Amino acid sequence: MLVVMQHGASADEVQRVVDTIEELGYEARPMPGKQRTAVGLVGNDGRVDASRLAALPGVKEIIHVTQPYKQVSREWKEEPTVVELPGGLRIGGDDVVVMAGPCSVESEEQILEAARAVRASGAAMLRGGAFKPEETGLLVVTEAIDPEGVDLVAQYADVIQIGARNMQNFSLLKRAGRAGKPVLLKRGIAATINELLLSAEYLLAEGNHDVILCERGIRGFDNSTRNVFDLAAIPVVHGLSHLPIIADPSHATGRRDKVIPMARAAVAAGADGVIVEVHPQPDRALSDGAQSLYPEQFAELMREIRVITDAIGRSVAEPLPAVSA
Repeated sequence: MLVVMQHGASADEVQRVVDTIEELGYEARPMPGKQRTAVGLVGNDGRVDASRLAALPGVKEIIHVTQPYKQVSREWKEEPTVVELPGGLRIGGDDVVVMAGPCSVESEEQILEAARAVRASGAAMLRGGAFKPEETGLLVVTEAIDPEGVDLVAQYADVIQIGARNMQNFSLLKRAGRAGKPVLLKRGIAATINELLLSAEYLLAEGNHDVILCERGIRGFDNSTRNVFDLAAIPVVHGLSHLPIIADPSHATGRRDKVIPMARAAVAAGADGVIVEVHPQPDRALSDGAQSLYPEQFAELMREIRVITDAIGRSVAEPLPAVSA
């Protein structure tokens, strides 16, 4: 349930709504917006006396959220969420954020070589970094695979990734929702869009509103590619949810020669970013070498993405300045 305040409602009127919701035994989430101030009621079990809230001073209307996911939906928050990262990097705004790096960290030398290469081509974030490579200035997104590992990942990474196999690991989702760091949530291999958004709801329910969704392909019956890259999911999610969504063409296709065209397509479809695998020597990679780009291929991808963002009124986010030793 969403309590929408009148334009110009006072802070005291908003607080009275919050107090009343809490008196009813529910949690209140005030949400100031550009066009309206609203107070979300969390934990509605269908027995809330809406008339009591509607009669309070400053209340314009009561909106009953119809989607099974509440805080994730556009009904709950109409304006797109922009996830703010250290240094002013933003995901969900006008910029398209490119995350790149190897599938796995094989050595310090390998990860730093990859970081230098992707930064030179314009990537703003490093995927797969086991520690913060401040030498390059890249922000880091790293996967947590169990609740016990969340704190360690949060200590070193800027974004905690929840992989496709863990999309419905609810213990992990709840722990990540309390970690105090943005979360990148990948769609499960057989998950519907509805199920992806319901999983994201677990993160928001724990108080984490900095959630980034990721389309990375779903299971199909044709083995020409690793998965079926559901490009339509990008505009569908934007229509249903205020959360940003990025795309992973590497895991979606599983083939190096398909990554660049699918990354271009994802940006054209409205993705707020792309995450791709890049390895200094893909032929010697310990995992996912067949879908990892060579550094020179990644440089070409960045050039082509910039052409597309220019055409659709967006831009590619620039990497942050490197930290001097």
